[in-house]
Amino acid sequence: MKSSRFDYYLFGLVVILLTSGIVVLTSVSTIFSQENFGNTTHYLFHQIIYGLIPGIVLGFIAFKVKLTTIKKWALLIFLLSLILMVLVFIPGLSITVGGASRWLNLGIISLQPSEFIKLASIFYLAAWLTSPKRLRQSSKEKLIEFIYFLVIMGVLIFLLTLQSDISTLGIIITVAVIMYFLSNTSLRYSILLVLISIGSFFLLIKIAPYRIKRVQVLLGLIKDPMGLGYQIKQILITIGSGGLFGLGLGMSSQKFGFIPQTISDSIFAMIAEETGFIGSVILILLFLILFWRGFRISKKTEDGFSKLLAIGIISWTCIQVFVNIGAMVGILPLTGIPLPFISYGGSHLIAEMVGVGVLLNISKSERKC
Repeated sequence: MKSSRFDYYLFGLVVILLTSGIVVLTSVSTIFSQENFGNTTHYLFHQIIYGLIPGIVLGFIAFKVKLTTIKKWALLIFLLSLILMVLVFIPGLSITVGGASRWLNLGIISLQPSEFIKLASIFYLAAWLTSPKRLRQSSKEKLIEFIYFLVIMGVLIFLLTLQSDISTLGIIITVAVIMYFLSNTSLRYSILLVLISIGSFFLLIKIAPYRIKRVQVLLGLIKDPMGLGYQIKQILITIGSGGLFGLGLGMSSQKFGFIPQTISDSIFAMIAEETGFIGSVILILLFLILFWRGFRISKKTEDGFSKLLAIGIISWTCIQVFVNIGAMVGILPLTGIPLPFISYGGSHLIAEMVGVGVLLNISKSERKC
């Protein structure tokens, strides 16, 4: 008799991270819930109903579906995600926050398509870059493939630039370059792609003054602790005030409006304040173990598509954690990137749990018992 098994360690780690996210959200969201909705549990139940539950359902489907099916439908999934990206610019469907149109209003729910395009692009690139015909390409066909890759990236750059979501664009491009490099691509094209990507980001930073100022604040070229530097100053104060063991769950003082986005982008600072250095290190260690399990899955699988798919998913998660925490501790500019499995927000949580479902799917093996 045959039975399937999967990476129980990865599964357990994700459960711990999701549980930690719910606990922290319960602790830090009460004030905002009371102020905005007249009760202390609005954000908590919203995260569970519109993020966690759909994520569990879709993640389970991703775990059960055949990987060949994902490969077969990868292009369609990518195209549908692109359509959702375009719909955010249609009046009546879009939700504009802070001058950026990144969300779709679907009545009882709202979606952020850029969170799903991350996973959809990984699906499509893994399917395309492991196509058997790539092994028999001539020099001319390799050049055409490289140009096609640039066109795909160009479309994403165009759409995400219009949404003023350069941080998400940076993650997608970085993961795409990693996948392209690891798919038996000519080294010269990989190097050229890296140079083009770096040049594009410098250009995007240069054409938007607020992006330049964020970098200048990070480098200490602008001293404005009550203006441009206020947020990072308050975040560092929050992290430092936690000390070694933290103030205790629910005891944060900075959640009373001192820093923005405390339940989403800045949630690591709240964790550091309430659980201290020890709690922060434990959280980082959990993510490090998660990355190790993910890369171990990619290393063990023999199927080219599954291997590249696993690399793409775990790289995406790894980079998001690094960017989020890096911004919180002042080694990277502040971005709008959520902390995976922890930050408030249904769209990113659903996409991440689908990604985990695919990873667990890849980790499955058959054994006789």
